[in-house]
Parts: sequence; structure tokens; C-alpha cells
Amino acid sequence: MKTLPYNDFGNWIRKKFPFRVQKISVDAGFTCPNRDGRLSVNGCTFCDNRTFSPSYCSRNKSIKEQIEEGKDFFARKYPEMKYLAYFQSFTNTYGSVEDLKRKYEEALAVDNVVGIVIGTRPDCVDEQKLDYIAKLNEECLVIVEYGIESANNETLRRINRGHTFECSKEAIKKTKERGIITGGHIIIGLPGEDRNESLRQAAIISECGLDILKIHQMQIIKGTKLAKEYIEKPFHLYSVDEYIELISKYIQYLNKDLILERFVSQSPKELLLAPKWDMKNYEFTNRLINEMKSTGAYQGKLVNIGNQA
Repeated sequence: MKTLPYNDFGNWIRKKFPFRVQKISVDAGFTCPNRDGRLSVNGCTFCDNRTFSPSYCSRNKSIKEQIEEGKDFFARKYPEMKYLAYFQSFTNTYGSVEDLKRKYEEALAVDNVVGIVIGTRPDCVDEQKLDYIAKLNEECLVIVEYGIESANNETLRRINRGHTFECSKEAIKKTKERGIITGGHIIIGLPGEDRNESLRQAAIISECGLDILKIHQMQIIKGTKLAKEYIEKPFHLYSVDEYIELISKYIQYLNKDLILERFVSQSPKELLLAPKWDMKNYEFTNRLINEMKSTGAYQGKLVNIGNQA
């Protein structure tokens, strides 16, 4: 097993199962309170769900059909593979408990599905939903993944997120209390947040109780409100070299036990306005590892400094 300067998700998941496991994205037909009018109809300024939905992932198909097509796609390379159903598109706890039960359990009934990952917003869980998910967690692997995006409430208002960082912390706390593996997602380079602000937030994110963290760079997607803002008044977007240096530093402020799942996202070229790095995820990761090893950086190295700051 490769020795890495950070706590890698791939190594962690391999210890969980005696077989290879792959996520399959599912669009279960949920919407979002930031789109359906409960909070807003405009959504987050940066968001376009098409940027992370694979071709087999469509709400026009049943959950089972989507998973079976995903299995066909991956099984060509690894016939013995098992799967996690990844409820990714929109807000996947935004419905009644009965609705969640029907959709999650349809996924878990598919052959070789050994768990689920639930992507959601921190303002769309409650005690009843978390109690149900906790029972499900007794039967299979369950990960609840919250879109945090930033620990700065002014930024969250600016991007029309519709919740505060305190809301995220409370949702994480209640999920962890039930023994559910809890993940979070943040974006580095949001408008108004410079390098120093990102590093300031690293210790805050690290200490809020997450098990897993996903990070990606700010990407401007064509047709979004943020794209309009960027065209009218461009703000700084990181180059690859700048971002690698920043993430290398950021990781050093994170608790050594926090599992890091990813550092970049790759939106379809036809949707991406900027930045255009033209780099595969694995190429980025290799460059980041080399940067960290060459500078003696490793996860947790600066935790005490970050906490004091």
C-alpha cells in the first residue's frame, strides 16, 4: 500500500471491505429547498448539477436501472467489484422518511450494492430522518455527506447557500452522535475568500467532527449566476501551481485522522468557463503528493499552530 502524506480515502475504504468497491451515482428525483421556493428559486450561485452527473445517471430511469447501467460500465474492468449507491444529485434527504426509505432501499436491494452515500444539505436533516438512517447504518455501510462549502457566513450569504456554518456544525454533531460516518464538502477559492482566509478555515473545518472531507477548486460553470458575476467583474481563480501550493499547506492544518477523499473536481469542458487546467484528477494528485514530499509537508503537521491561531 502506497505511503501518502495524508489520510487517503482509497486506503480507508480498502480496509472496510475485502473486495474492490466503486460508487455509482444515482439521481433519485429529489429537488432542493434552494430551488423549489422554500428558501429560494435561484439556487446556489455556483451550482449546475450537470457538472457531476454521469451519462447513466438520469431521473427518467428507476434507481435500479441507473445502478445496473453503472454496474455494466464498471464491471468490464473489475468483474468482482461491489458498489455503493451514491445519492448525489440535489438534496437527498429532502423528502419524507417514507420517501427516503423507499428510494434508499430500492438501491440496497440491487445485487452487489453494499452501502449508500447520501449527499445532502445540513438544513435538510432532522431527528426522525437521522434515526432512520442510523438504523440503516446497522445493516450496511452508510455515509452522509454534507455540502458545507465554507466556514465563513458572509461567503455563504454571497453565494446564496441558504444556511449558516453553525447549521453545518449542528447537523454534523447530530449525525456523528448516531454513529453514522459523516462527510463534508468544501470549495477552495470562493469569491471573497483568498489564500489566508482558506487557511484560517482549515482548522475550523478540521475540528467540526467530520470523518471524511472532499475539497475542490472553485470552478465557474457557464450559465450560472456566478458565471455572470465573473464575466462582469472577474475575481482571482487559482492556477494549478497556486492551488497545489495552497492545498499542500491546507492539509497540514487538518487533523491527521480526517479522511481526505479528493482535492479537485473536473467539470465537463463544454460547461466549464474557468479555470481551464486541462489536467486529470490523478495527474493533479500525483503533483500534490510530489509537492508535499519534496517540502516535508504532511497532514496534521501544523494542527497545533492552526488551533492557536
